[in-house]
Amino acid sequence: MSYFVFLRENARWLTASYLLSVFSGFGQTFFISLSAGDLRAEFGLSHGELGMLYMLATLGSALTLPYVGRSLDHFPVQRIAAVVMFGLALFCLAMANTFSVWMIAITFYGLRLCGQGMMGHTSLTAAGRWFSAQRGRAVSIAILGFPTAEALFPLAFVTLGAAYGWRGAWNISALVLIVVAMPVLLTLLAKDRVPSATEVAAEKTEGRQWTRGEVLRDPRFWLVSLGVNAPAFIGTAIFFHQVYLVELRGWSLEVFASGFVVMAAGVVCASLVIGPLIDRFSARHLLPFAILPLSLGCLVLATNHAQFAAFVFMALVGISNGFNGTLVGALWPEVYGTRYMGAIRAVAFAFMVFASAAGPGLVGWLIDLGVSFDVQVLTMGAYCLLFSGVLMLTARGYRA
Repeated sequence: MSYFVFLRENARWLTASYLLSVFSGFGQTFFISLSAGDLRAEFGLSHGELGMLYMLATLGSALTLPYVGRSLDHFPVQRIAAVVMFGLALFCLAMANTFSVWMIAITFYGLRLCGQGMMGHTSLTAAGRWFSAQRGRAVSIAILGFPTAEALFPLAFVTLGAAYGWRGAWNISALVLIVVAMPVLLTLLAKDRVPSATEVAAEKTEGRQWTRGEVLRDPRFWLVSLGVNAPAFIGTAIFFHQVYLVELRGWSLEVFASGFVVMAAGVVCASLVIGPLIDRFSARHLLPFAILPLSLGCLVLATNHAQFAAFVFMALVGISNGFNGTLVGALWPEVYGTRYMGAIRAVAFAFMVFASAAGPGLVGWLIDLGVSFDVQVLTMGAYCLLFSGVLMLTARGYRA
């Protein structure tokens, strides 16, 4: 099946999975962190204190996700999407009206669970389950929603914040979810996808259908998770402290925010390239290359303080995110089957959320201790390089 025919015949479900990824942006770090400076100023918090609040809230969402995420194995996607989008809108309103440090923590928790956690989980689980023969292409299209949000949301928030204040920008975010996102997505998801005869045959050849307990006892799952979740840790840590970074470098926050467009372009290009390659060679063969661009990006950011280095870093992060996100989205159903994918991917997503939780708190704590930001970023790059080798060995085990 050609790419054009695939898009035309499955536009309804591909659009739904794409838009779920797009609107997860309201709960992603690149969006939430744009209010970090205002929150610190209004509530008298240090970098480390706000980072710790964010870390604890995100850890809470990571612990919750395995329980709520498995609901996708039992309820229709439309019902899950409706509940999650409504919850995300409520927490956007809570952020706009936050009045205490504890309310900040609770709001962080809700935004991370509903946005980064369940919206992204629903998008990729649905795409991976709806398609078998063309899973790589389907996941690569679903993944494109994340860079779309990265390209549009930060600039939109900065613009709205300048006009209505940061609280007003969060109120408008809630309105967008209720008035735009929910009606469109619930209409698209009203009809479930029926696999074709080719896809049914592909599902029958997938082999063993692992339960979540069996996956958790497989050491390869944990090794892969430690590698592929490096972008979540690194990206969240750096983007959450982007205000500190631009102040440290003497850059413009508006210019740095525009770099998200470059990152989004990198994700789009990488996703569209890697999707067909997965269908041809399998995610297992391509896994070792997922985080190599991120390693190079960390090297650039740590060693070059000119403004253009931010755009080079963003481009490399985008390429790594595009490769990594699409590969992981296709890898889990490829190696563990689709029958219990809601429960399995919920754990994998929780691991990713946990990694993203650890980043802001740890980096903020090290900043308060006076540890050089460049040293921290170089260490992150070295970790990615090390785990590229680990992923190569793990991929061989999966292929065997």
